[in-house]
Amino acid sequence: MKTPVLLAAILLLPASVASVGTGVPLAPITTGATAQAAGPGQAGMPTTTARPGARASWQWPLAPRPEVLRGFDPPPKPWLSGHRGVDLGTAGAGTDVHAPAAGTVSFAGVVVDRPVITIDHGGGLRSSFEPVESTLPQGAAVAAGQVIGTVLPGHCPPAQCLHWGVRDGGDYVNPLQFVLDLRPSILLPLAGGP
Repeated sequence: MKTPVLLAAILLLPASVASVGTGVPLAPITTGATAQAAGPGQAGMPTTTARPGARASWQWPLAPRPEVLRGFDPPPKPWLSGHRGVDLGTAGAGTDVHAPAAGTVSFAGVVVDRPVITIDHGGGLRSSFEPVESTLPQGAAVAAGQVIGTVLPGHCPPAQCLHWGVRDGGDYVNPLQFVLDLRPSILLPLAGGP
């Protein structure tokens, strides 16, 4: 009697674990054409949860499209160290930073020793950029593509870079999912066979 119950529990375990999550598919951030976009040394990066229906609908915060110097590498537990955003290469200090999507400035100030600007895009999504000097006050409305500040030196020495983080509610998510299609590549068989 105990063996069938144990077998049933083992068979149902994957289904019950899957239903505990958000029901959102996991998508690796380095598949197909996006492997080069992740930057050198980023192959084999951890997967990230994508928002349902999230597709590349935002603009890059830097123009032209920047190199990703360091990818999204969230810690397994919120209190552990990790990289909760991406570092984007810039042309140097003074480079304009653009709002990736419309929103409202929810914070503009210094965190620890770096100036940060955060934009609330609605629906629980917030983008933060550092180190960025901005004259925009809290509560200012911004349009997609609008200049929100300029990059300051101090991040990614000796190169200059912009740190871009995105939170969905209380969770950090991969910002690249909003500017690149990070869905996994699927190889389909050739029509008619080999």
